[in-house]
Amino acid sequence: MAGNPFPQSKEQLLQAYRTMRTIREFEERLHVDFGRGDIPGFVHLYAGEEAAAAGIMMHLHDGDRIASTHRGHGHCIAKGVDVVAMMKEIYGKKGGACEGKGGSMHIADLDRGMMGANGILGAGAPLVCGAALAAKFRAQKSGGPSDVAISFVGDGASNQGTFLESLNLAAVWNLPAIFVVENNGYAESTSRDYGVAVDSYVDRAAGFGLPGVTVDGTDFFAVHEAAGEIIARARAGGGPALLECKMVRFHGHFEGDAQTYRGPGELDRIRAEQDCLKAFRAAVTGAGVVAAAELEAIDHQVLGLIERAVGEAKAAPAPTAADLLTDVYVRY
Repeated sequence: MAGNPFPQSKEQLLQAYRTMRTIREFEERLHVDFGRGDIPGFVHLYAGEEAAAAGIMMHLHDGDRIASTHRGHGHCIAKGVDVVAMMKEIYGKKGGACEGKGGSMHIADLDRGMMGANGILGAGAPLVCGAALAAKFRAQKSGGPSDVAISFVGDGASNQGTFLESLNLAAVWNLPAIFVVENNGYAESTSRDYGVAVDSYVDRAAGFGLPGVTVDGTDFFAVHEAAGEIIARARAGGGPALLECKMVRFHGHFEGDAQTYRGPGELDRIRAEQDCLKAFRAAVTGAGVVAAAELEAIDHQVLGLIERAVGEAKAAPAPTAADLLTDVYVRY
């Protein structure tokens, strides 16, 4: 596009903004509704981290697999999981992504390549090794490029043995697997400076012979560029890699977290200075590629979608006792 300084087209930029805005409004609405007591169970919000999910997932298709975390709503939305089905799932209702029986931490949609959120820290890493191995075999048989499998982990999960073992296994088998560390500075309430010995998670990748790169996870363009290079390499048979995204979260580890471990004014500062949506908006409107009115129209559309999702979730029936033992075993 003439006059566009970005590698993405205007249509791609608008889609990226829509994805990030949908994640933000979805999470902020959950924050309100959970506080009202409308939502059962726990929720862990992704607000503030939207640029990482959007920047990475724009390179993927439905055949690519991802394994998420307990903070997985953003990954789901960016991977294309239906927002209304997600909201029903979080409300514990029939018609949800898992028929209301999984809740926030167990949303999955295999048709979209979303293998599931996970309440066990680091549990997704070995799962993507299996998915990546299957993708490698399929590519060898077809002679075409490989699908990829991506594991998302946070600061705490990066210390789990399953995560480190998966780095080693992926390297040994030369898998099309990518390990994304979403470094928001805290493992629940423990600062990464207190709980992690290395200066960068990329240092751990080197110990297993994996290439790694660190990017500003609040910068959509930096994430998109780095992820694109790593994913293209994996598709071509170049093997696994690690991507560290340094980012911030706008809410506590879980809803209800008092966040007494935060420094004075820390939350106000990061919302003012490290909001990935504000940065994206300033970049694309400042370059004259996208008009502010176009982004405002998306804001309005997204708010309508979230309102509709909540309305349908509240109106949907709950699972019955007869549903309890369905979907327990895989049927081939």
